[in-house]
Amino acid sequence: MYVPGGIPLPSKSSARLAALTVAAVCSAASTVVLTSPAHADSVRIRDIQGTTRISPYAGKQVTDVAGIVTGIRTYGSSRGFWIQDPDADADPATSEGVFVFTGSTPKGVAVGDAVTVSGTVSEFVPGGTSSGNQAVTEITKPTVKVVSSGNPVPAPVLIDAGAVPDAYAPAGDPAANGSVNALPLRPATYALDLYEALEGMNVRVADARVVGATDPYTELWVTVKPDEHDNRRGGTVYGSYTAQNTGRIMIQSLGKPADFPKADVGDTLTGATTGPLDYNQFGGYTLVASELGTLESGGLERETTRKQKNGELAVATYNVENLDPSDDTFAAHAAAIVTNLRSPDIVSLEEIQDNNGATDDGTVAADRTVAKLIDAITAAGGPRYDWRAVDPVNNTDGGEPGGNIRQVFLFNPERVSFTDRAGGDANTATGVVRERGKAALTVSPGRVDPANEAWRNSRKPLVGEFVFRGRTVFVIANHFNSKGGDQGLTSQYQPPARSSEVQRHLQATAVNAFVKEILAVQKNADVVALGDINDFEFSGTAKALEGDGELWSAVKSLPRDERYSYVYQGNSQVLDQILISPAIRRGCDFEYDSVHLNAEFHDQISDHDPQVLRFRP
Repeated sequence: MYVPGGIPLPSKSSARLAALTVAAVCSAASTVVLTSPAHADSVRIRDIQGTTRISPYAGKQVTDVAGIVTGIRTYGSSRGFWIQDPDADADPATSEGVFVFTGSTPKGVAVGDAVTVSGTVSEFVPGGTSSGNQAVTEITKPTVKVVSSGNPVPAPVLIDAGAVPDAYAPAGDPAANGSVNALPLRPATYALDLYEALEGMNVRVADARVVGATDPYTELWVTVKPDEHDNRRGGTVYGSYTAQNTGRIMIQSLGKPADFPKADVGDTLTGATTGPLDYNQFGGYTLVASELGTLESGGLERETTRKQKNGELAVATYNVENLDPSDDTFAAHAAAIVTNLRSPDIVSLEEIQDNNGATDDGTVAADRTVAKLIDAITAAGGPRYDWRAVDPVNNTDGGEPGGNIRQVFLFNPERVSFTDRAGGDANTATGVVRERGKAALTVSPGRVDPANEAWRNSRKPLVGEFVFRGRTVFVIANHFNSKGGDQGLTSQYQPPARSSEVQRHLQATAVNAFVKEILAVQKNADVVALGDINDFEFSGTAKALEGDGELWSAVKSLPRDERYSYVYQGNSQVLDQILISPAIRRGCDFEYDSVHLNAEFHDQISDHDPQVLRFRP
């Protein structure tokens, strides 16, 4: 599991801060005080916000800051209210709104109240300063006076395709380690500058298409640019590091969670969605809606691939998201494999947990987990799959502590046979030898170079030797390390750092080296490397896997707007890949399908879409 762009996705036992994502958790570690507190004369909100991302009054006390209350947050850890100056100036770089942090449920104020606020200006960094996130300008430790009530709320600023620039963010200042914090805001030039110039203000989007389904934390993503890298299913495709899709924005609600729409990609929030513009650690700029548009269904349906022909081998990869025997998703996963994937001959499963899931008691075997899934597949009308795997050493392969996730091969013994070669265990490396002029594994199933530092606290590749219609096929199942620790797309550092890819590059290099060993023995060997690569098809990770042509990512055979297996922050993107050796690619007799049945839906059973490759060995 992963959170592309930098934050690890929550697991089933995740300690994500609240059922409702809020602006952040207030702590001393995540508040930047630039100067010692000092008194300042009465100022306007625009003076506090200034023309850069950091307030010129940060750390100072301000008195009698006037504004109209536009929204009140009574839940989560960042409780308080927004105020906005109804008399805007002519400078588009200065926001007229600001958040007043009270810490507890605000009392004595209501939307429409004209108030004056005295307190200390702080720059609060959601997720802490180490996250690289931008800061939210706040007034803390406030003293509030209500001047009058029932005033009209300042009219919202419309955020639409014409308002949002195509350029995403300025390049950061090299003298500040790439930070954009001190750069003057240019809201007509850069999308992130526009959003920052509207921070805390009442804003509106209208008839906005959903590009990220409602998640368990009561949030969804829309785009205000319906034509921006759109695809036929209503999503917005992420196709390069320089195409950040500037029209995306997160939507949350100031209302009850039960009233939040359950939206899928391609749906539309018709009418107006209005509220203060906030910034949080999980999505960056967020419209916290006091008024939500009406959900109109786009009619999106789960995809079904075609059945493989008699002479075709169907190989699939499917991340089943921390599956353990206590889950209630076995029947749904079985239906997906049988109905939507049409019972592939070989299925590489990622994130199979051990027999007691996240219970951290030393259990590593996963036979109960796998047997329960196989039984469910048979009950759904699929084949009685056989399986192979290698148990990991306890708590050495990353993932949820105690869960011991690993890759597992399912295969249909009526169509495919598995060549067992004894000796494979968690610490034994599989080698390649020549047998009767062809490549063979020394152990099967086995692991690829498990002692390599590339796999520290990460899943080791599982490799197996299969035979289909007399032809040997080598399959390498992978689950590379996540993007945890990367800076988000809305980071104060531009371009954001992708520190996690260093390990993935090492992992990709190790897998490519193993493929080279196979091809050195048998040039025309059929090799498939597949799994949750946790990186894009255009990434350095993919290039290292492909090497000098030893492998090729077959997702690139699809049109660009169909290349995705995961949706994160409204970006439809590739994480799961199937790579093929030259013998498979040269024949041009293969077909690739990214089967969209999870990532775009609010009721997903996994956050990944499975991938299927059909070819004739």
